[in-house]
Amino acid sequence: MPLSLATMPEPTVANTLRRPRAPRKTAPPAADTRTAEAPECGASGIDTRYLEDLLGYNARRAALAVISVFLPRMAPYGLRPVDFSVLTLIAHNPGITSRQICVALDILPPNLVGLIKSLDKRGLIERHPHPTDRRAQGLHLSPAGRKLQKNAQATATQLEIDVASRLSAAELDTLKSLLRKVYTR
Repeated sequence: MPLSLATMPEPTVANTLRRPRAPRKTAPPAADTRTAEAPECGASGIDTRYLEDLLGYNARRAALAVISVFLPRMAPYGLRPVDFSVLTLIAHNPGITSRQICVALDILPPNLVGLIKSLDKRGLIERHPHPTDRRAQGLHLSPAGRKLQKNAQATATQLEIDVASRLSAAELDTLKSLLRKVYTR
C-alpha cells in the first residue's frame, strides 16, 4: 500500500542528516540501447555534470579530500578538525574566551563546552580569569598544549601543501579567497 503525503512521517533533523540509501542495483541497459544523445560519463559511468556545477557539491568534495588526509595525520595528536581549530585559535589568541571561539568557528556554545572540557582534561589548556570580563575565563595553552599545537600546526601546514599540490600558489590563494567570500557575512 503506497504512502500518501498525509501518512508520511515528518522529516526530522536526524533523518534528514542520514546518508541516503543507495539505489537498488539493476542490470545496466544493453549497449545497443544507448543513443548518441546520451550524456558523457566519467570513468564510473555515472553522469555527475549537474552536481559538479554546484558550489556545495564541490566544496564538500574538496573538504572530504582534505579531511581524508587530515584525520590520519592528526591521529597521533588525538585531534579532530574542530579540536585542532580550537587549539590553534587559543595558541594565536591567548586569553580568548569560549564565546569568541564560538563566533570565530560558528560553533554553538553547548557543543564547545564538552570540547573545552576534553582539552582541559587532557592538560592542553588552562583557564584564567579574564582581565576585563569577570564572568568570563580566558583560555590559554598549557606547556603540553603549546608543544602539541606547534607540532600539529607543522603537520597541518605540510598536509595543506600535499593536498593542494595540483594548484599553483596563486590558484590556491584565489580558491581560499573565493571560499571565504561564500561563508563570511
